[in-house]
Amino acid sequence: MTVWLRGDHLLRHRGPLSRRPDEPLLLVEAESFARKLPYHPHKLTLVFAAMREFRDAVRESGRTVHYRRAETFADGLAAHLDEHPDDLVTTEPQTDAARERLRSLVADAGGTVQFVPDERFLCSPDRFDAWASGGRYRHEDFYRFMRRETGYLMDGSDPVGGEWNYDDRNRETPPEEWTPADPPTFDHGETVTETAEWVAETYAGGYDGPPYGGDWADPEPFRWPVTRRQAVRALDHFVTYRLADFGPYQDAMRDEAWAMSHSLLSTSLNLGLLGPEEVIERAIGAYETGDAPLNSVEGFVRQVLGWREFLRHVYRREMPELAGANQLDAQEALPEFYWTGDTDMACLSDVVEGVRKRGYSHHIERLMLLANFGLVYGVEPERLNRWFHAAYVDAFHWVTTPNVVEMGLYGAGVFATKPYAASANYVDKMSDYCSGCPYYKTKTTGEGACPFNALYWEFLDRNEDELRSNHRMGLMYSHVDNKGEEEWAGIRERADEIRTMAREGEL
Repeated sequence: MTVWLRGDHLLRHRGPLSRRPDEPLLLVEAESFARKLPYHPHKLTLVFAAMREFRDAVRESGRTVHYRRAETFADGLAAHLDEHPDDLVTTEPQTDAARERLRSLVADAGGTVQFVPDERFLCSPDRFDAWASGGRYRHEDFYRFMRRETGYLMDGSDPVGGEWNYDDRNRETPPEEWTPADPPTFDHGETVTETAEWVAETYAGGYDGPPYGGDWADPEPFRWPVTRRQAVRALDHFVTYRLADFGPYQDAMRDEAWAMSHSLLSTSLNLGLLGPEEVIERAIGAYETGDAPLNSVEGFVRQVLGWREFLRHVYRREMPELAGANQLDAQEALPEFYWTGDTDMACLSDVVEGVRKRGYSHHIERLMLLANFGLVYGVEPERLNRWFHAAYVDAFHWVTTPNVVEMGLYGAGVFATKPYAASANYVDKMSDYCSGCPYYKTKTTGEGACPFNALYWEFLDRNEDELRSNHRMGLMYSHVDNKGEEEWAGIRERADEIRTMAREGEL
């Protein structure tokens, strides 16, 4: 038996590698897989460098490692099984369809494969399915279920502190004098340097499929952990310097603070360099020693124990329909500025430029700027999902699809209870972008009016048949009803102008 680990399953002290200490390891680099989309070079550098560092660390421990670099996974598996005919064992993929694709690839190469649980997560498929058997998915219910199941932040049968969540304390705007701790940096060494150079030479402008648009120009130097040791350092840095301020300011946005106090641990969690239990327990330990307030720790635990686990299983159960869901029948193409950052809208220009530089922005920028604009503009969900999948270093299809198609664009209605549409008022409340923007946050129509405003109201008007009956939309539609025909004519005219400007690259 040979343990076959895919590039986002780099678990050494958990999973099949730790449970089969005498068996060799197989890793396959497939160049064609990395050409499916115009992936950010930092994402490709992250995955390939992490695989190569993992290979070297396992070899240094005395274990046999077969490392295949091939054009396709099929080629790599065929070459390996031709030289080393053996059965393979690997971690369970996210969907039944993916499992059958992997099984077919191995069978075509002349081998067999056994699947074992994916230990990058805490909630097993059977446990989630039993919880979900009662009906509609509701994240808050699942989160409380997981708190009870694990005992994290619990005092017997009650939540520590008496409350299940502290959202009301986690929506603050930082004072002007507040400065977040600098994000961690790493001395990566030759492997990352060589991998980044190879990625630039191999994948610059080259990918399969239609031209989605744009390129990534010249990003900043690569900054993400690629080894277990670096990932642990990143966790230490977050808990020591950033966790205390994470809670109150997690929804805030500043143009000069791209990371704010966010953990920056998603890449390490999604690659398997860190386990969810260790990051949760480190955060809880900081609360117990008085080094971080409960609202910050609970907010972080909710992201890892609740949201990450929840999305993984919604994806597993709702694919493949979820990927193509479009219940609002949105048909617009993705504006070119998502690739270039070339827009006068200060918020979107800054966030897209940050994605171009680093392959990252935090979750509110993703949901309430990038996805919110796509929602009110009317971007077809699958198009925006492809962009997120290509653009972000921590993006995998199981991550982006429920986050973008469902949460961001209200594409399926499988767990989102309303669309997260917002006007400039929200952006102004939670950021410092509006003060330096040439668009006027208080104007809805006419020249210079913030695009979010007219698009917001036109979105409600355009989707009234679908949304008015939603009990969570009652207040919004009471405001819709207060507008007269002349005002609506101006809103529709301005929305048409905005779409024309966006299509022509003049927004």
